[in-house]
Amino acid sequence: MESLERARSESWTDREVIDRVLAGDLALYEILMRRYNQRLYRVARSILRDDAEAEDVMQDAYVRAYQHLDQFAGHSSFSTWLTRIAVHEALRRLPGRRRTMQMEEIEVDGEGSMDAAETSPDPEQRASVSELARLLEDAVLALPSQYRSVVMLRDIEEMSTAETAAALDLTEENVKIRLHRGHGMMRTGLCERVGSQGKNAFPFMGERCDRVVMAVFARLKSSL
Repeated sequence: MESLERARSESWTDREVIDRVLAGDLALYEILMRRYNQRLYRVARSILRDDAEAEDVMQDAYVRAYQHLDQFAGHSSFSTWLTRIAVHEALRRLPGRRRTMQMEEIEVDGEGSMDAAETSPDPEQRASVSELARLLEDAVLALPSQYRSVVMLRDIEEMSTAETAAALDLTEENVKIRLHRGHGMMRTGLCERVGSQGKNAFPFMGERCDRVVMAVFARLKSSL
């Protein structure tokens, strides 16, 4: 019966889960965390390029989201709202940079070659799916920050242009420009070779997923 009830609850919409959490069922917050752990990891990783810091950002974002859950008005999707929180938390951690990274800037320095492109595999080389995913990870992380997050959300997380724009505080046109330039930097056909397997890059599951969930619950319960 318990497993049946859990399966039913996991089919609830974000709004249904939020309403129940706000009504006092804190345990159901786990559904939202497991639903969006991978997305938050990917966006935080794209900004900070550090696994440990990405996990810290995820925890901070979930705690902050819970603390302001009653303020979620539903004007955008919960996933976009949550992603924006993670983006802002990650930007605050950037060392020696402006806190606001000026995400709207289109003109950036150094659009030239990048190291990752020089080490891309020969187009005729056959590689396993896992190897292609690793190559894609390397290529994405080598992109300048202005393009890295856009490519991560559009190509890896498969968010729409509108969702990506909302999450990163960009215009849709700016998202399209950065995606185009990012693809240009990841030349030699890497994106095409990876194709639909791109969604397997930057996985976040298993023990790491459990660790974040438990850490967030510990912080929330200690503040109650």
